[in-house]
Amino acid sequence: MDMEKEVLSIIKNNTLTYQMKVISLAKLAENSINILNISDDIKNYMDEGVICDLWEGNAPYRPRYIVPDYEKFMVEGSEFLGIKPPTNIWEATHSLLMLYKHVPSVTTFPVYVGNLDTLLEPFVKDEEEAYNAIKLFLMHIDRTITDSFCHANIGPMDTKAGRLILKAERELQNSTPNITLKVAENTPDELMVEAVNTALSCAKPSFANHEMFTSDLGNYAIASCYNGLNIGGGSYTLVRLNLAKLAPKAKNIDEFMNELLPKSIQSMLELMDVRVNFIVEESGFFESNFLVKEGFLNKDNFTAMFGMVGLADAVNYFVGSEKQEDRFGYSKEANDLGIEIIEKMQEIVNLHTNEHCKATDGKYVLHAQVGLDSDKGVAPGCRIPIGEEPPIHEHLIQSAPYHKYFPSGIGDIFKFDETAKRNPKAIVDIVRGAFKLNLRYISLYCADCDVIRITGYLVKRSDIEKLEKNEQVLNDTVVLGYGAAKNAKILERRLRKNEE
Repeated sequence: MDMEKEVLSIIKNNTLTYQMKVISLAKLAENSINILNISDDIKNYMDEGVICDLWEGNAPYRPRYIVPDYEKFMVEGSEFLGIKPPTNIWEATHSLLMLYKHVPSVTTFPVYVGNLDTLLEPFVKDEEEAYNAIKLFLMHIDRTITDSFCHANIGPMDTKAGRLILKAERELQNSTPNITLKVAENTPDELMVEAVNTALSCAKPSFANHEMFTSDLGNYAIASCYNGLNIGGGSYTLVRLNLAKLAPKAKNIDEFMNELLPKSIQSMLELMDVRVNFIVEESGFFESNFLVKEGFLNKDNFTAMFGMVGLADAVNYFVGSEKQEDRFGYSKEANDLGIEIIEKMQEIVNLHTNEHCKATDGKYVLHAQVGLDSDKGVAPGCRIPIGEEPPIHEHLIQSAPYHKYFPSGIGDIFKFDETAKRNPKAIVDIVRGAFKLNLRYISLYCADCDVIRITGYLVKRSDIEKLEKNEQVLNDTVVLGYGAAKNAKILERRLRKNEE
């Protein structure tokens, strides 16, 4: 399709909102040029689907994921925006909303909107007034940041603002923002019960192992799907390696481990270098953006993410058995092979350096990528394929050993039946137990939720149904959820019960 036809196809697409058309046209313009020096080997891998740049664009003019220091903003305001430090709950929420309009990302929307409870807690004086302000604030985010990769954090401490946020989310039933509760050993169980009740109502918040993330990253935030990144920085890029596509190219496991895997990793590292170097050295982002000039972002707090998917599929290919007890997630041989593959990846990635990744000592960090709407027969990250999940305690024990390798994000999702709502404390115990096993991140939702978790993001089931009827929807991520429902069978996750 030539450029004119592509432009017209976007303009005439009546399922796209005006804003979606503007974004699509901008992406088309960016991708109409080729300025990155990419080798033929990389191009071949990308054509085969082994390596994917996740549609970051041919001319990356901003980091993929940006995690501003909102705490600094609340104390100092912004000279560029003409915003003074807030003095009450209305000024606090409106100041943040104004700043969000100017926080870029690969989606054009902010992927992180702050640790909202601690940002707003100093301004909670009258709880009824604060609740009204917070509810309108969250509604404004959902209606204007129309992309479910927008992520807020709360915790690890109990706050009035945090409780009001959870209450508002249960009432609003919005898919945006995604929310994570940071869970520390001293996070009160009462707050976690409140969070579980909310998650069983609207699929959020998820739960992050605060001690684990802090140990790996220091002052961190959870952004986008479940990405652990440094506050005041972020990630220049996220590129992924599809092990499900790579494995069948090997004659045996030895060729895979010693030839194909190292070669493909080196090609992907080269692609990441090209992207990172352009953003930092040529795009002018760090020289021109007010977020940098006013200290809300700093190059020293950025890294880049080496993503992977399809571990289970690669392992099952080499195991070569159709018996469930022999496959990934079940047999010791299969699970050990999975660890061996990840350790090999980590070894090769850690030998590589890029001077611009100062947040992680010049190293790229591994990320268990959640998948794409077009993925078919490809398990996200290191997850057990949907439809093959073991009982929840076995699932957690199997998954836990992988989480330490992925400081920039890995997680597991569990769908509960409606009886779980009668005993939320049992789910709190599951989360606590999972973190004692050194799981990094865990998500849950209830089978009767309208808001459901797709992979790392949220979509309304009712919006998917609208899209099926060719009706417009506000949130652009619904398109991805629709594809994932068809291709990745996300609606067919094993239904969990508290008595498992």
